Amino acid sequence: MAFIYHEVFDGRGFSKISSSWRRYSLARQLLSDVGFLPPVDAPDVSAPLESYPLRVVRPDAASDDEILRVHTPEHLARVREADARGTGFLDYGDTPAWRGVFRRATLAVGGTLLAARLVAGGRFRCAFNPAGGLHHAQRDRAGGFCPFNDIVIAVRCLQSEFGYRRIAIVDLDGHHGDGTEALLYDEPILTISMHRFDGRFYPRTGSPSDVGRGAGFGYNLNVALERGTDDETYLRAFDRWVAPAVRRYLPQLLFVVVGADSHEADPLVRLGLTLDGYARLAQRLRTLARELCDGRMVAVAGGGYAPEHVARCWTVVLGCLADAWLPGDPRLAALFAADRRMTRAASENPLEHV
Repeated sequence: MAFIYHEVFDGRGFSKISSSWRRYSLARQLLSDVGFLPPVDAPDVSAPLESYPLRVVRPDAASDDEILRVHTPEHLARVREADARGTGFLDYGDTPAWRGVFRRATLAVGGTLLAARLVAGGRFRCAFNPAGGLHHAQRDRAGGFCPFNDIVIAVRCLQSEFGYRRIAIVDLDGHHGDGTEALLYDEPILTISMHRFDGRFYPRTGSPSDVGRGAGFGYNLNVALERGTDDETYLRAFDRWVAPAVRRYLPQLLFVVVGADSHEADPLVRLGLTLDGYARLAQRLRTLARELCDGRMVAVAGGGYAPEHVARCWTVVLGCLADAWLPGDPRLAALFAADRRMTRAASENPLEHV
């Protein structure tokens, strides 16, 4: 499995929640600690890279032409100008502008493009970009910590470079993927989003009645969830709506947004998934990919704003997707136990974990 990583990811992120920026370095360290990646600070030269379940692959920044497959020239210019200005916002007040944001954004997009090309080109069956999943970006504007929509840019790459026509997107982020939906609403690309929805929660879109238009009619599926939705309720919804839709579609490739902000401890979303729920979802997704498209899957991170929980979530999910956990694996049990302890501590002393 390819793990897409660039050292820029260790620095400032797109969110205003500065504590969340640590999720990348924490996750890479944890993946190394459980033996999925070589040691971060002192690579073990005695162990061949092939012995690790994940292989680090460094991306290049996406080009202007690649971004313009989806976004307007005016939007591209605004992000570049905001970078030069170094202050203000890329949008209505959610996504800060800072010197370096343009490079960070183009590397995030480049990472998802690399993941798509590695999988579609047959070098890896699965690839994960922790900087991807920027599903709020629209054709002509940024939004919700998302400068450019790497998901749809990668879809355009798969269509134009590999001739793919049936790409299934399963977005498990706790917020509705409004940008992805808008950009693909008129096309027969299966676009599924499982998210918290009450008509008021950000971004206030994602109604189950929005099912696509024209050639895209019937290809947009929104699964609305209530605040606090637990593992069993979430998994029942996945089994009832998502899995059958993906099976009917017969995708050539499965595109997954992991969405660690659906975790019960996330400060923004307040859904109720535990690590066990994420593991069971990952197992279902792996089964769908193997059953329908020879295992081809591109995974991106999406949201997640409690960094220690995010690191454990990504580690659990990647271990499942890479089939790297052993039966009764004590490493997995230890992650579950640590996550429960931290979630319990945060609920008992919320001000200490803000």
